[in-house]
Amino acid sequence: MIIKELNGHTPKFGEDCFLAENSVIVGDVVMGDHCSIWFNAVLRGDVHYIRMGNKVNIQDGAVVHCTYKKFPTNIGNNVSVGHNAIVHGCTIHDNVLVGMGAIVMDNCVVESNTIIAAGAVVTQGTRVESGTIYAGVPARKVKDISQELISGEIERIAENYVKYSGWYK
Repeated sequence: MIIKELNGHTPKFGEDCFLAENSVIVGDVVMGDHCSIWFNAVLRGDVHYIRMGNKVNIQDGAVVHCTYKKFPTNIGNNVSVGHNAIVHGCTIHDNVLVGMGAIVMDNCVVESNTIIAAGAVVTQGTRVESGTIYAGVPARKVKDISQELISGEIERIAENYVKYSGWYK
């Protein structure tokens, strides 16, 4: 893994985190406990900060970045960022699944208990309301989420990634 100090900022990690050997974490990045950063994932806190809560998984090939002096990236607890997704200069609240290949752009807010579908593009400044699924290009609300889907998908995936990371430690 590449963990790089930049401009006086060194990445900080909570307890029991997994960082894949070829993950890249640069600059002003702070993550909570039980997080996992997977193969080829990049977290670049060079132009603004990145903050992540507990049980966040950034899956293979995903990119988390910010906008220079304008939009940091804040990620809550129990968040899964799917393979090859991009999370850029936005706020993602708790219990969110960002699907594979999805893009969440600058100044977006994704409220809790939400799914961003695979391949969706959440355009700049969008507010994704709690308890919904957003899909498409540009992403729009397609339906409300049931409690079963929240626990059956969002929470299950976050818990599974804590388990998977244990296999690599």
